Amino acid sequence: MDGDSLTVTLNLLTYGESPMAPDVDLQWHDRIVHATLQFDDVELVGADVLSHDYRKPQGFFVLLIIEDIVKAERIFSSLAVGGEIQVPFQKTFWSAGFGVLVDQFGVPWEINSAQPAASA
Repeated sequence: MDGDSLTVTLNLLTYGESPMAPDVDLQWHDRIVHATLQFDDVELVGADVLSHDYRKPQGFFVLLIIEDIVKAERIFSSLAVGGEIQVPFQKTFWSAGFGVLVDQFGVPWEINSAQPAASA
């Protein structure tokens, strides 16, 4: 990775801050109902559900394809903080950089650089 910084922006909305607040149990008011995570020009948006509708994430990966390998590796490293790396970010036969991890919240990710692997 080079020294260029990656701009990461996080916007969160709690149940207590939302129009749903009067209809949601007070114990949920400090929990997040909506989040936006922005890596430079890439935006990822998520929404939460109340406990009676929650199911543990399984059977899928959030797959991000990032054009630039340096940016892809930075995003991978950021998501890995507090999580578990399953496949370190590395060159593969299809990509200059690919890695698999589960973030600190239990969300499984595959990060793939759109740059092709260099020919041998």
